Amino acid sequence: MEAVLITGGSSGLGAAVADAVLKQGGRPIVVDRKRPADGLDWVECDLADTRAAEDATRRAIERAGGRLDGVVTAAGFDVPGALADIPAEVWERIVTVDLLATAAVIRAALPTLEQTHGSVVTVASTLGIKAVGEATAYCAAKFGVVGFTRSLAAELAGRVNVTLLIPGGMRTRFFDDRDEQYKPGPDASLNEPADTAAAVVFALSQPPGCSVRELVVASERETSYP
Repeated sequence: MEAVLITGGSSGLGAAVADAVLKQGGRPIVVDRKRPADGLDWVECDLADTRAAEDATRRAIERAGGRLDGVVTAAGFDVPGALADIPAEVWERIVTVDLLATAAVIRAALPTLEQTHGSVVTVASTLGIKAVGEATAYCAAKFGVVGFTRSLAAELAGRVNVTLLIPGGMRTRFFDDRDEQYKPGPDASLNEPADTAAAVVFALSQPPGCSVRELVVASERETSYP
């Protein structure tokens, strides 16, 4: 594991993954709207523009000397609310960032990942396997990530290691901008992002011929998955 592209690597799980990769001696390259901490390599991009996401991926590959060993698609956001209450542009931005940009980045990275027999880790959610109300965009996107990744794993078998990560809730700023009714309560069971990031690094570190297909990583008291 050397150069690893991480979308959403400036905060939350993505930042934790970048830190974990760095500690393992790898080189994280962040694709995000915001500059990451600690002077990490960074390509600025709004992932709501999928063509820009592809271009940013190609620039990240150039910055890595033409070689990537891994891609982690950790970028994502949500605005909870009833379907009738969420503006169309917001609903569609959620699906674009969380699902379509995931495909766009991986598509652009595939040529080098096939050369290195590298790894892909996509980030879904426990809400990608169990739906709840007032989260139609997020559930649509994350259910899509689940189906996309399972299909991709079959398509790239023997050429690129593909892992689907299904994380539960984590102690990040993901919930900060929500209305109070959609924020976790004081007794919410949440994981530390560093613990979930350790699972990502485990998947990235598997040798050719050994693939971790799926990981569900959640608080042991979380019940929001089957």
